[in-house]
Amino acid sequence: MTLIQDLVAEIEHEHAGTRKILERIPEDKFEWRPHEKSMTLKSLATHVAMLSRMAGIIATTELLDLADGALKAPEIVSAKDLVSLSDKGTEESVMALKTKEDADLRGKWTMRFGDRVIMQLPKAQAIRSMGLNHLYHHRAQLGVYLRLLDVPIPGLYGPSADERA
Repeated sequence: MTLIQDLVAEIEHEHAGTRKILERIPEDKFEWRPHEKSMTLKSLATHVAMLSRMAGIIATTELLDLADGALKAPEIVSAKDLVSLSDKGTEESVMALKTKEDADLRGKWTMRFGDRVIMQLPKAQAIRSMGLNHLYHHRAQLGVYLRLLDVPIPGLYGPSADERA
């Protein structure tokens, strides 16, 4: 398999787990947060759904300036909106990657906020870090939020404790 094929396979496989988590977000708890410094459930879930776009953004650009507001999330009013946003972002990422060759991912990619450079990495590494690992990190946080809200956790890598019970 090529690097592109590996990334596409991982994105498609992991998206199934992300969908399972997003489908379980209780809309009546959108404004809940476990701590005053934590994001609300809705904000965190929206961030996870939006991160599905990152692999495609990285593959097709050399620069992302967060100060320009281009990554503003649409209005989310339901768990279905979250799932749709994630589905769309995943589809965009997969399609973008399928138009590229492995060599295209050797070029540099920069994320900045105005004049401040946040990171500059080869595109393949940026996709792994910001497009995948970042999503997994926040998806796991959502799992903790759901546990604290006593919402059954779906199994992502085998049955969860809730599914075995």
